[in-house]
Amino acid sequence: MFIFRWLIRRYPNVSQRCLEILPGFVSWSMILFPVWGSFLVPLAVAYYIIAFDVYWLYRSITLAGLALLSHFRIRASETYDWMGDVSGFADWKKVFHAVIIPNYQEPGGTLARTLRSLANQTLPAKQIIPVIAFEQRAGEELNRKREMALRAEFAGIFAKLMFTYHPGDIPGEVAGKSANSAWGARKVAIEIERHKNWNPEMMTVSSADADVVFHPNHFAAVTFKFLDNPARYRRIWQGAVVFYNNIEKIAWPMRVYNRVASVVYMGLLMRPDRLINFSTYTLSWHLLSEVGSWDTDVIPEDYRLFFKAYFATGGEVEVEPIFLPIMADAAESIGFWKTFVNTYEQVKRWAWGASDDAYIIKQYILDDRAPFLDKTIRVFKVLEDHFLWPVNWFILTLGATLPPLINENFGRTVIGKTLPQVSSVILTASMVSLLVVIFVDWRSKPKVVGLSVWRRVFSPFEFILLPVVGFFFSALPGLDAHARLMMGRYIEYRTTEKV
Repeated sequence: MFIFRWLIRRYPNVSQRCLEILPGFVSWSMILFPVWGSFLVPLAVAYYIIAFDVYWLYRSITLAGLALLSHFRIRASETYDWMGDVSGFADWKKVFHAVIIPNYQEPGGTLARTLRSLANQTLPAKQIIPVIAFEQRAGEELNRKREMALRAEFAGIFAKLMFTYHPGDIPGEVAGKSANSAWGARKVAIEIERHKNWNPEMMTVSSADADVVFHPNHFAAVTFKFLDNPARYRRIWQGAVVFYNNIEKIAWPMRVYNRVASVVYMGLLMRPDRLINFSTYTLSWHLLSEVGSWDTDVIPEDYRLFFKAYFATGGEVEVEPIFLPIMADAAESIGFWKTFVNTYEQVKRWAWGASDDAYIIKQYILDDRAPFLDKTIRVFKVLEDHFLWPVNWFILTLGATLPPLINENFGRTVIGKTLPQVSSVILTASMVSLLVVIFVDWRSKPKVVGLSVWRRVFSPFEFILLPVVGFFFSALPGLDAHARLMMGRYIEYRTTEKV
């Protein structure tokens, strides 16, 4: 470990570029190994493919089981009397929640929907401080028009309704959610000094996507978790982000992708040992101030904030699940093709999270405070997800057919003839998890009034498109992001279009 620390400190720029190349190098190597390996070491390729299939079987069955358990916990939490528990604390009225909502050109109706969900919380709205974080580059006329409409509808409802305007020309900043959230947090800090009843030690701060709808119990549950946990300043709270707001309005392929993604995110809540905040989450104002807020020179803000806080506190920070749905919009636009492109660009931006791997690996190597086993597992799990993001589809879909197809001599051997059959049996067994995903999705999706009978009947059969969906909305954008990172062609932040 000493030599790696020395190299990072001695060659910071070179080590940064090498670590940025690493995700793409690993993913491309794993994808191409069955191609060139089928000529040189076909037996090794066969075992590699079988091992990968077994790994996928384990992951799919495990995730399906966790998603099912998470679904039942969410259903129970939705009806639980969280305010009954909150009122048991003598100081519950002293807790305030700042909710920073970074946005660029989201329609005023979308922002109003999010604010309505905050106004309709079982926790009194007078303990909530929405912060509508505009970008100046969206245009003064548009921003002012949206601000006036929102002020007119929500005046006097919250503890304070704030509007901030993030400048787009601050040197060293990268335009995006992270920089805008940091700017909003600075403005909240100023307001905290002005309001004597806002005790920063009794406040939380949330980063919320502009299109989300919070469950009415969400901030009551957060308040309870905050008051009940002595380690409240070492926790980040994460709800179940599900893309169901407009799920029935988008076309079939994009609908399938978002349905699967929603179930996956539900399942992850059951694994606090590897859970990392995503999209919309909450932490104490104390912790945010302690670690220096969000970084302003990066695009992905959620994973970066977690590992920044994790290593800054010696591994004390954990993400605690809130088993309540946070309803979000699936990427949508006008017409099939624009919605297709919008979804692809959104997934590519998520896959760009691999750009954080260099930071995470550096912090892992330089850190000497966090428990070794815990930090190793956490970092390994993140790298596993990022490195394999574009790999899974190619190995699972094409892997078993390549060795006997490319190497005819190997195809005549016993293992060459049986490899496709063995792989097929393993992957067929993993289809059990798909049935669970379909069930959880069916039970979790809100019922849409007026949906045609044929759409309801054929809804489970939409998943037949998964191989196609997996290529266009997982493998391809993942490769795109990795290739750009390898070549140093850094992407600009692109907000997901809302209609």
